[in-house]
Amino acid sequence: MGFFSELKSDLSQAVNTLMPEDKPEAEGLDNKATETKEPVDIDSMLNRLDDIKLEDAAAKTEEKVEEKLDETASKEEDSVVTPEEPVLEEIREVAKEAEEDALEEKIEEQTMEELEVEEPKNALEAINPAHIDKYVADKNAETEMITKKNGGIDTMDFENQTPTDEVASITEGMIVKGDIATTGSLELVGKITGNIKCLGKLNVTGEITGDSDAAEIYAESARITGEVRSKGSVKVGQSTVIVGNIFGSSAVIAGAVKGDIDVHGPVVLDTTAIVMGNIKSQSVQINNGAVIEGMCSQAYADVNPSEFFEGLKNK
Repeated sequence: MGFFSELKSDLSQAVNTLMPEDKPEAEGLDNKATETKEPVDIDSMLNRLDDIKLEDAAAKTEEKVEEKLDETASKEEDSVVTPEEPVLEEIREVAKEAEEDALEEKIEEQTMEELEVEEPKNALEAINPAHIDKYVADKNAETEMITKKNGGIDTMDFENQTPTDEVASITEGMIVKGDIATTGSLELVGKITGNIKCLGKLNVTGEITGDSDAAEIYAESARITGEVRSKGSVKVGQSTVIVGNIFGSSAVIAGAVKGDIDVHGPVVLDTTAIVMGNIKSQSVQINNGAVIEGMCSQAYADVNPSEFFEGLKNK
């Protein structure tokens, strides 16, 4: 109530200040108004002022709320909004697809690069020639060292090797496909398909399909298909069949031979011998019962028949 009294007093003072001359008239007017107007209800006026005050307060409160809402909206726009779970899942799927596409492109680029590289036609083209030369030189040096360790043995010159007393053996039931070379002797009971070189003695009671070369050769109940060469004697026992030429320093034949016999020493044909071929030797001894189909020539005899008869003509 004091607030409205002070307001009224202030208004009266302001009016008196602005219009000091008209004060009597104003007082007269006030008196007249007082005389004519009804008495004023102070309580109703105060209630009316309170309503006005409340309306103003409500309006101000509404304005503040709107300002607060505007500020909150601007802050929300500036802040990061956390997406919902479906949105996050979609973002993850898009990122995963992008990574897969990038990986596929990278793999394709690498594959194209690998295809552009020309592969060598064979393994030797991929090796540096310098490495090949080094490998060959190392192998040659290794072979030379082995040759020195074996007392001057040269694998390329087998005939110059030193014979040994060792005896190799190919037992019955064993089948060998390939060439055999030994500095010792060889006992062959099984079968071999290949050439044989033996610096020692070769004893054959099995089968050979290939050429044989040894210091001495003895065949008993054997089957040999190929040339038989010996630096010493050749002995063909009974029940032995040889299909091939025979060379040696001497020969004793008791089996069957289909081929020429070229021996610098004597040849003895036993009673069971069958020879289908020419014989060239120093001398020939044919026992009763031997069968020969071919020519016999003592080309290595001490006496030359042609020179002997030519000498008789000149006399």
